[in-house]
Parts: sequence; structure tokens; C-alpha cells
Amino acid sequence: MRRSFTLTYWRDDDWYVGCLEEIPGVFSQGETLEDLEQNIRDAYTLVRSERPPLLVPQRTESKEIEVEV
Repeated sequence: MRRSFTLTYWRDDDWYVGCLEEIPGVFSQGETLEDLEQNIRDAYTLVRSERPPLLVPQRTESKEIEVEV
């Protein structure tokens, strides 16, 4: 199965650095944008293999809350 995520990236000197917005803790870097994309996929796979799958009950609820920023 394939899923799309948002890769947010920036330049840091000669490196592309980025993270997946939807998955906290998935960061990587690469010398080219293509390297970054592959490295971020590898980082996602590593994080996914280390964490047990998130089990979400069939019925969930949500609400907005305020947080001091």
C-alpha cells in the first residue's frame, strides 16, 4: 500500500534537509533533493519498524482545543 505525505524541506548550506509533516520525528537530509526524498523514505521505514502500529478504535471523536503558542 502507498500513502502520500507532505515533505517540508529547506537548504542548509549545501544540504537539503526535510521532515514529514504528518509523522513527527521523521527528519533526514541529502546532497540533492532526490537524495533527501530517498533518505526520508528510509527514515520513515525505520521509524515505522520501531513503533508498534497505532490502533485507533472504530468510533473516535475529536474536538478543537486551545494551546498557548
